[in-house]
Amino acid sequence: MKCMTGLLAAVLLLAGMGASQAVVRIGEDRGGRIGTYVDKYQDVRSSGEMVIIDGLCASACTIVLGAIPHEKICVTSHAALGFHAAWDLDDAGHAITNPEATHMLYSMYPPPVKKWINQRGGLTSRMIYLRGKELTTLYHPCYLDARASAQH
Repeated sequence: MKCMTGLLAAVLLLAGMGASQAVVRIGEDRGGRIGTYVDKYQDVRSSGEMVIIDGLCASACTIVLGAIPHEKICVTSHAALGFHAAWDLDDAGHAITNPEATHMLYSMYPPPVKKWINQRGGLTSRMIYLRGKELTTLYHPCYLDARASAQH
């Protein structure tokens, strides 16, 4: 049932947008290499597409917040952003924090997101999540998400 509600919300979101407004939906994205996401979001920014965050966007995925204009991002009630320090693998295969990459990642975030991160101790090896009311104070809800939820 939850899957059907999410599908209905996505269909309604897409139906409510004109043909000239393409969208990128972020569902369950746990991140990856920072450079990959920088390239991906530069392409999205150039296209002018709207970004709908409708699930987990963690780690390097959160670069979207700095790469895409604020007015081109909306969040659904399922959205959650996960932040942590950047890391690399050492010679033994263990994860170690990469201070330079962490600084670069942090520098990409807009000031309100940086403030939220700072209030929670900064970017560390521990994942911190921005969701719910806290998230919707920083990013506007997707237009039809509330209508889709109200129909069920």
